[in-house]
Amino acid sequence: MIFPILFGTQTSTLKVYYSLDDVPLIKNPVLTLGTFDGVHSGHQQIIDFLNKSAERINGETVLFTFHPHPRIVLHPDDHNLELIQDIDRRIERLEEAGIDHLILFPFSKEFSRMSATEFVRDILVNKLNVKLMTIGYNHHFGRNREGNIKLLNELGPIYDFEVQEIPAFRYDEISVSSTKTRKAIKTGDIKTANHYLGRPFRFKGKVVKGNQIGREIGFPTANLSGLADTQIIPESGVFAVKCKVSGTVYDGMMNIGFRPTINSGSEKRIEINIFDFDQEIYGEEIEVYLIDKVRDEKTFNGIEELREQLMKDEISCKNIFGRSTVSL
Repeated sequence: MIFPILFGTQTSTLKVYYSLDDVPLIKNPVLTLGTFDGVHSGHQQIIDFLNKSAERINGETVLFTFHPHPRIVLHPDDHNLELIQDIDRRIERLEEAGIDHLILFPFSKEFSRMSATEFVRDILVNKLNVKLMTIGYNHHFGRNREGNIKLLNELGPIYDFEVQEIPAFRYDEISVSSTKTRKAIKTGDIKTANHYLGRPFRFKGKVVKGNQIGREIGFPTANLSGLADTQIIPESGVFAVKCKVSGTVYDGMMNIGFRPTINSGSEKRIEINIFDFDQEIYGEEIEVYLIDKVRDEKTFNGIEELREQLMKDEISCKNIFGRSTVSL
């Protein structure tokens, strides 16, 4: 099935396919492989290269990826997967980057047994008629990760497609990767993560009822639950955030952690105090954009000391918003 992506009143030119049977005849396909989790600046460099290559041969760009992620299929009980973006956000960013066609191939255990050569011959060549393969310098694919740039260079002349290798993209002298972006998010280095992503890191969650202690001390919070089990979130701390609620964006501050002052439980919670907001939104899904980290989680000597710190945190967050020029 083909799912056009809608942005406001404009219909996206990106075409998304969940089955090879739905892929039409593509004009001179210029194709790359990969998960593209986060669509960070390194990915954007690859996409720019892909777009220029398509212009050169009067072709159309194709990104071939897998959904669900292979690790979820191969290791359902212990995949330990932490993704930067859910699939909907990834599709949005790929559309913004100018990709023409996105193939979300349904990964299965049966498919995992296909050799890299069979994948290139049977799918990329015979089904998609690839004309040019653009691939990262260290990308591996196929059974046992046996496919790489060397194999593609061997198969290109046999099956009549061109191969272009992309070196590591260096951003501020650091090779940008999904691994480094995830590390920045996990450790709370939000500025670096957003720098790599080109946009604020974000995630979605559903508002659930908490114990309402925040309301009692003047800082009511929206407690988030229902995040995807593969969604990466930072370690504990307080963050300046923007929240999208029913299409409207509000400033706020978020605490991720175990609330040691209130209880020493083992359950990590995500709580957001949305500034100048008094609506009941239990059961609604909201989107959270992380702008910067304010401080680590602390234990205070009672509720009053916690309240005083929250007042300081609110000032810190508003100062961050006053300096921030980020685009959502």
